[in-house]
Amino acid sequence: MTRAFIFPGQGSQAVGMGKALADSFAAAREIFQEVDDALNQKLSRLMWEGPESDLVLTENAQPAIMAASYAIIRVLEREAGFALGKHARLVAGHSLGEYTALCAAGAFSLADTARLLKARGQAMQTAVPVGEGGMSALLGAEIEQAEELAKECAAATDGVCVVANDNAPGQVVISGTKAAIDRAPEVAKAKGIKRAMALNVSAPFHCPLMQPAADKMREALAAVTIRPLAVPLVANVTAAETSEPETIRRLLVEQVTGRVRWRESVLAFRGLGVGTTVEAGGAKVLTGMVKRTDKDLQTVTLDAPADIEAFVRTL
Repeated sequence: MTRAFIFPGQGSQAVGMGKALADSFAAAREIFQEVDDALNQKLSRLMWEGPESDLVLTENAQPAIMAASYAIIRVLEREAGFALGKHARLVAGHSLGEYTALCAAGAFSLADTARLLKARGQAMQTAVPVGEGGMSALLGAEIEQAEELAKECAAATDGVCVVANDNAPGQVVISGTKAAIDRAPEVAKAKGIKRAMALNVSAPFHCPLMQPAADKMREALAAVTIRPLAVPLVANVTAAETSEPETIRRLLVEQVTGRVRWRESVLAFRGLGVGTTVEAGGAKVLTGMVKRTDKDLQTVTLDAPADIEAFVRTL
């Protein structure tokens, strides 16, 4: 049994992110500089100093989260002779984290990854006019209940409502038109679901309303080389492993409008020979989901320099 390296999605950004890594490791400083150069933007300054109101914008948050996570991989490579092909069985990432996973596995260059995520953030931000869509977390809901609720909310409002993120048992997120999402608390109550909590997001991610963003990402991804992967990716939209570049290109487009099957991905890990998940960045968000989904998996989180130093001793 071996390791799956997992990479967080949007929501894990915070002012100060990556600063301790940059202060401790030259390899991390190089990553932040490379990303700044690729985007022609002082993203690292925004990450470390804020303002938070700019950092949380989707077009900034996505490359920022990637940079902070990927810096950990580069530090491991430089300081400890770490190699994914040798020290991991596979990679996976939650939504934008899938791009970080592919960068770590060598499929994308760092500069291409940063530019793709900038484009993805902008495309997702502008796909739906502000106020027309929304997302809601269904706490205590199992996937079948969430699917029924989404169908009812869509039918009752003649709108769009689908399961966007199947994160863990009892933790499902729906996405769609505002009227449908607004109806969720009432339907949740009738179905015995603990709570439907509206999320403070700028757009209804991972639902059919994101089709304009998917079209833009198809164009952006067509212009980028996808190189052979050091280890396979377990993809969000299939919860299955793949290493085939053209399949990955297609799945990244489908991912914009499709469901993030994170619970199913975690359930697939042990059958693929994984005994431990290693979360690079993200303040343990994905690790919490892993623990709720498969209690037998071992978990490691790498956020601070001390985490990295401790992990190196296990290689």
